[in-house]
Amino acid sequence: MTTTLITGGNRGLGHEAARRLIQAGQTVWIGARDAENGRKAADRLGAGFVQLDVTDDASVNAAAETLRTRVGHLDVLINNAGILGEVTSPEEMTADQVRHVYETNVFGLVRVTRAFLPLLRAGSVPSVINITSGLGSFTLTHDPERVESHYVLAAYSSSKSAVTMLTMQYAKAIPDVRFNAVDPGQTATEFTGRLGHSVEEGAEAAVRIATLGPDTPTGTVTDRAGVLPW
Repeated sequence: MTTTLITGGNRGLGHEAARRLIQAGQTVWIGARDAENGRKAADRLGAGFVQLDVTDDASVNAAAETLRTRVGHLDVLINNAGILGEVTSPEEMTADQVRHVYETNVFGLVRVTRAFLPLLRAGSVPSVINITSGLGSFTLTHDPERVESHYVLAAYSSSKSAVTMLTMQYAKAIPDVRFNAVDPGQTATEFTGRLGHSVEEGAEAAVRIATLGPDTPTGTVTDRAGVLPW
């Protein structure tokens, strides 16, 4: 049976992906910074729970040790935890504001991936799915027909450009693990102020990759419609 860990899985897209993957027969663990909310979400879903703050080395390492002890392997890691950060114009933006966003969206992804690689290598067809965004696409942010071109979110958007490139570099450097990035698109969650398509639609790309098993590709960037331009 496939064992999957989803960071930031207590709400929004992570929660919906967890629900769908459990429905598909996977054993799902959700990681959340807030232990109380995380356990409540896990209980609702019928998932396992592990406290996991992606910005903290000790928390991430403890979560990896918990899964090593309880399960012994990991098949799919979904790096879903992310923050928007403080929205400010680029001319007023400070390095600390950017650093705050990168600490979760970029450095957190690196921290979690590194900690869980040994467990992934003990799994079957190990796969890492990184949640990126079309807001980090150079092509889409210059296309006036796309919603991505209507927002100026310098810290968040650039962090997602980094997520996509990190995914490609991992895929090139670590051929025994499949690495892919997926874009949920503008999804109606707390994160977007309830703007966009349904959370069910937003979770489709991640769920699709997470259920491909031996057919999982590596080094791809997709949304629910197909290949995402970059």
